[in-house]
Amino acid sequence: MSVLYEQSGVIIRPAVSEDRYGNKQKDYGDAAERIPVDQINVQPSGGSSEDTNDKQLTVTGWLLISAPGTMPDVRETDRIEVDGLVLEVTGKAGPWPVPHGIRHIEAQLKEVT
Repeated sequence: MSVLYEQSGVIIRPAVSEDRYGNKQKDYGDAAERIPVDQINVQPSGGSSEDTNDKQLTVTGWLLISAPGTMPDVRETDRIEVDGLVLEVTGKAGPWPVPHGIRHIEAQLKEVT
């Protein structure tokens, strides 16, 4: 296997609860499910910086790629913890199709600081 896929991390799947008004809320704290994932590669994929209400906001984009032949269950509501960072999944994870099936998945992530 290539050194590209030697990272491991944790998928943080939120618990869902309702507030006193009946609105659903995602809980990424102690109630969240934590699912180990390995054979991944997480790399920077761009970012932006902007001033909002006199506050500097930096958004860094990341790309998660699973090793060939692996299909981790990454959902758009998940967060991924890897190398000390907690990253939000932005959108749906996408399969990378090849003529004989699916090679791997890719998911766009973001870190907001």
